Amino acid sequence: MPQYPSGTQQTDDADNAPDGTGLTASDAMHAPGPQVDDHMAVDVALSVLIGARVPHLLLQDEDGRCAGLVTRAQLTAHRGGSWYRDRTRLRDIPLDRGPFTSSMAVLSEAEAAMRVRALHVSPVIDEHGYALGVLALTP
Repeated sequence: MPQYPSGTQQTDDADNAPDGTGLTASDAMHAPGPQVDDHMAVDVALSVLIGARVPHLLLQDEDGRCAGLVTRAQLTAHRGGSWYRDRTRLRDIPLDRGPFTSSMAVLSEAEAAMRVRALHVSPVIDEHGYALGVLALTP
């Protein structure tokens, strides 16, 4: 058996994971795409999203930690509402603010949690709350 740092041995994760695959959210995640500050104006965020040709933006708080995910449909719907003001910030609109998917989460459990919450995509975060990528469900 190969030697690993600190005298540890690698174990077969498939034996440890409840679903038997050994896959975690980090194994199945996609690149996070554009990340913007949650104090950005909705109009600017919509322009960034359209310009980047992506389906969503990840939001960061003042410390750079993941603060949410917003889609084009959410931005467009909010912008069309009677309550909309051109200075409305992303942090002020209703959107999913977590909990987010841990990079160490067993993949089947992460997918099940997303289905229960009716999420099609979820940010994948590290142990400190920074976004590493996104996990997307396939139809």
